Amino acid sequence: MITVETLAVRFGGFSAVKGVSFTVGKGESFGIVGESGSGKSTVLRVLAGLIRDWQGRILLDGAELAPQRARPFFRRLQMVFQDPYGSLHPRQTIDRQLAEPLIVHDIGGLDARIPRALDEVALPPSLRFRYPHQLSGGQRQRVAIARALIAGPDALLLDEPTSALDVSVQAEILNLLADLQAARGLTYILVSHNLAVVAHLCPMIGVMQAGELVETLSVGDLRKRRMVHPHTASLRELAVELEPH
Repeated sequence: MITVETLAVRFGGFSAVKGVSFTVGKGESFGIVGESGSGKSTVLRVLAGLIRDWQGRILLDGAELAPQRARPFFRRLQMVFQDPYGSLHPRQTIDRQLAEPLIVHDIGGLDARIPRALDEVALPPSLRFRYPHQLSGGQRQRVAIARALIAGPDALLLDEPTSALDVSVQAEILNLLADLQAARGLTYILVSHNLAVVAHLCPMIGVMQAGELVETLSVGDLRKRRMVHPHTASLRELAVELEPH
């Protein structure tokens, strides 16, 4: 579904991403883990069309993407951001925020689709006409996920989707994402600094350091400490829990 070949991004004289390559099959999940400043979120923003100055090749379902994306692209690939409070408009109701993608993409049936979208992310209909500040952090992130999914994309880009949430809520959101993927056949790319979060959802993981993808390995190999690069080993030592639950 997604192919990235020798992706490079520079900001002035600084190389943020250096020749990154990976592929993600349809319906699969690929995790990118790294410390702050490693370039992992920059890779997602290029994929999402938010950064247009880059070199390399990106393909979505076999079709090469240009830096400037046409409207149909944004229906096929959506992004869920780190901070749900920051990504939702504070002065718009949940109803309005879920309606907006449908209006942009000329998709009808709002009155049926919005309640269904709330139900898919396990939110009650009573939240439909509330504002973001009236919801908990976990509820806001569920709304952000519902908004990303309501136009029927093939793939989601998940940028630290649980890092702004309480630990008790993180597993709920990850389990919700896993259930939605199974139901819809979605393709995920999940970025996080937390190795345990990535291992929860992604069978394959890429490790980034200083703009480079230094190693790609399976979660099984990671749990058994079958890594090659020393940076992967250091991240593994910092991870408290990597065992399957």
